[in-house]
Amino acid sequence: MSGSDKTGKKQDTRFKPGRSGNPEGRPRGSRNATTLALEALLGGEAETLTRKAIELAKGGDLTALRLCLDRLVPPRRDRHVSFDLPKIESARDATSAISAMLQAVSVGDLTPAEAGDVTRLLDAYIKAFEAVELAERVERLEGMVAR
Repeated sequence: MSGSDKTGKKQDTRFKPGRSGNPEGRPRGSRNATTLALEALLGGEAETLTRKAIELAKGGDLTALRLCLDRLVPPRRDRHVSFDLPKIESARDATSAISAMLQAVSVGDLTPAEAGDVTRLLDAYIKAFEAVELAERVERLEGMVAR
């Protein structure tokens, strides 16, 4: 019987919360076997291979050129965005901020992905603002009850 003992009682074989199935885990500093094998295979050829890739790139091999450029200038993941965002003094001001972002996207000042990133920042700001506002209201109410 799978998952049960001979008495017919079902054994709990699931992981317990907060307890790893492999508490020792992978040793620190251990390396992937494939990486080790490739390093052993390449040995001291890294410089030769790099020079060859550069030669191919100079000769017009687009794949080699892309490989070289990717190593020299990695693709940019983030950039500074600049657009007019109205001042946010309360949670109600979020709608005007969202409108400003939509306008910036519509005219091409922001990409939709950048607007999404800014929206997440705005959301975090509004949540923090609301938490402070709520804490202040609770303090005022507690002060009124204590009198």
